[in-house]
Amino acid sequence: MAKSGSALLGCSAMVVFALAPGLACSTRKARERPAPGSGEVVPTAKASAAPGPGAVAHLEGADHYALLDRGAPTASPSPSMLAQAEPASSEDYAHYEPNRMVPTVEDRLSTFAADVDTASYTLVRRKLLEGAQVPADAVRVEEFVNYFKYGYAGPTDGRPFTVHLEAAPSPFHPARQLLRVGVQGREVAARERKQANLVFLVDVSGSMATSDKLALAQQSLRILVDNLQGDDSVALVTYAGSTRVVLEPAGLGRRDEILAAIDDLSAGGSTAMASGITLAYELAARTLTPSSVSRVIVLSDGDANVGNTTHQAILETIAGYVKRGVTLSTIGFGTGNYRDTLMEQLANQGNGNNYYVDSRAEAERIFGEQLGGTIEVIAKDVKLQVEFDPAVVSAYRLIGYENRAIADQDFRQDAVDAGEIGAGHSVTALYELELTGKADPGPLAMVRVRAKPPGGDQASEAAFRLDQAELRASFADASPSFRFTTAVAAFAELLRGSPAADGWSFAKVLELARPVAEQSGDPRQQEFVRLVERAVANHI
Repeated sequence: MAKSGSALLGCSAMVVFALAPGLACSTRKARERPAPGSGEVVPTAKASAAPGPGAVAHLEGADHYALLDRGAPTASPSPSMLAQAEPASSEDYAHYEPNRMVPTVEDRLSTFAADVDTASYTLVRRKLLEGAQVPADAVRVEEFVNYFKYGYAGPTDGRPFTVHLEAAPSPFHPARQLLRVGVQGREVAARERKQANLVFLVDVSGSMATSDKLALAQQSLRILVDNLQGDDSVALVTYAGSTRVVLEPAGLGRRDEILAAIDDLSAGGSTAMASGITLAYELAARTLTPSSVSRVIVLSDGDANVGNTTHQAILETIAGYVKRGVTLSTIGFGTGNYRDTLMEQLANQGNGNNYYVDSRAEAERIFGEQLGGTIEVIAKDVKLQVEFDPAVVSAYRLIGYENRAIADQDFRQDAVDAGEIGAGHSVTALYELELTGKADPGPLAMVRVRAKPPGGDQASEAAFRLDQAELRASFADASPSFRFTTAVAAFAELLRGSPAADGWSFAKVLELARPVAEQSGDPRQQEFVRLVERAVANHI
């Protein structure tokens, strides 16, 4: 059966929004054991193939649910066709070797940072809708899985999050089991949310001069402003060849002035991202207080080409402000020159989130439905460590989270950076397990979660146990959300051509996901089913 528990943490923050292009940076997570032959993380240039006949040129204000309703054939192509490298272009994605099975006698601990980003899922969704080839390195399994809600119960004891554990036999490997670890952050009611002081840093360089970039960014900002409240404030900074403050911090009493400043933005020139980030942070720092949230939100295609544009230099700029309490999130737009590596790692370093907006509907999800989690952190430097008993589990594999790996010995090293969880956000991880089959009283898994309150440096830790008796008798006996999680992870594994997915199929993914989506009526689950069908249609 599923199992849950609570863990103690706390939070506060101030928000600054920044739209900037070309942010790149090295991963903040130390890989303890790189897979054989994987080497270091290598940014790779991949391009989107030109859309086929009838493809959607862009999703500007379109509803991607309606686009998926156009239908798609259901014949299954070879998964390897989806993982082929694309022609060289200015798009950039970091490469990570998929995790392999780890013998428990060699290493019984699996340690990683929490991740609530969803950019990979929405970026790949756009490419599938446009009939474009999906770069294998654009697929991050955890961001597919964490795009969806799984109905985890939140904490009821005032603590920041609960932990839910569930395990069942794998539908792909008869000799393996699946373990799901779910962390659910507490909700923060709108009336309880802290004051948000936001600085929008908007990339208005020439590369943003298309309706799926600057125009969609403007729509997104209007949605965000419409969902702010009370004493929240907004400032607006732009950058192209130079940077300027378009709007000093303004309260919502000046809403018309704020919206007019957003509407007046236009694109042209080169991209000086680094100087724009510095200016946005300076504005955000001016409004920083212990009782408010201060965050810079960067809206950009990530394509920086003027000034101090190395990702390491930009990350070093961010690090100092993060220590002062100003966080940073990135919102990506567009294709063709999109710099995914920089946008993801900039948000990592800024203790914020990385999103990609492919439609107005997605902007409403991020800045409307999930606004509390987008701007208010409830726990920072969140680390998870799963321990397996070699007498019970002979080998394990964490599916995804390759760029969130943390050295086992750093789990209790609180100076080591990790992930953040926003209000109402959930984190889900899926493991493949091989059991020894021996009679042993040991647990199936011990899960430890360690985190700090957003405004503090003292971490707290909680442990959760899943016993062997709680393993489901069959995959069919697992909860619907568990079965859907499995389908989503398998889809991502197939899209990125993971060696571990050899012998898996899109037909099986549909078999797992369709009944759950039909029963739940959840529009995002139903969209996922249609997206799998579209993937099949694109690559026959």
